[in-house]
Amino acid sequence: MHYEHLLQINDPNDPQIEPLTREQLWLGLVARAERPQYFLIGMDECQIVERTANTLRRQMRFGTLQVRDRVTYESQMHVRFDVEPTLEVSGARLIISIEEPQPGELFLRFAYTLQTVVDDAVAELDEYRKSAYRDADIDTVRMIRQLAATGILSADGSAPH
Repeated sequence: MHYEHLLQINDPNDPQIEPLTREQLWLGLVARAERPQYFLIGMDECQIVERTANTLRRQMRFGTLQVRDRVTYESQMHVRFDVEPTLEVSGARLIISIEEPQPGELFLRFAYTLQTVVDDAVAELDEYRKSAYRDADIDTVRMIRQLAATGILSADGSAPH
C-alpha cells in the first residue's frame, strides 16, 4: 500500500493560524523522532539504541508489541522512518517532507509505504489505515504548533525532553 497526503502549515489567508518558520517545523519533526511519546498514542516506551549524525535506531514498546525502526534525517528537508518487519509487524516506511513552494508557504507531505498483500479485505483495511494516518498526521502538526507556542522549538536546536 502506498498513501500520501499534504498538510498546509502556514495559511496567509487565515490570520487565526500562527505561522511557523521552516526551522520550527524542522525541529518539530526532529522532536517527533527523538521524543515520540509526544506524538504516538499508546507508546509505552522508546529507547534510542544507536545514534549517528544522520540516523537513529529506536526500539519502541506498545504494550507487548515491540517495534524497531531506523530514522534518517536530511536536515531541513525530510525525516524517514523505516520499520523493521517482524512476525507481528509489517515492514513500513514513512517519509515526512517539508515543502516550501513560496518563501514562508510551508507544507508537510506524509508518504506511507506498507508491505502488504493486496486482497479485498486488506484493501478495505487500508482505507481505515489511511484515515488513521491522516488523523495522526494532523495531531503531529497540532503538537508541533503547541511545542512552538511554548518556545520549546527554538533556533538553538533544543527539542523537548
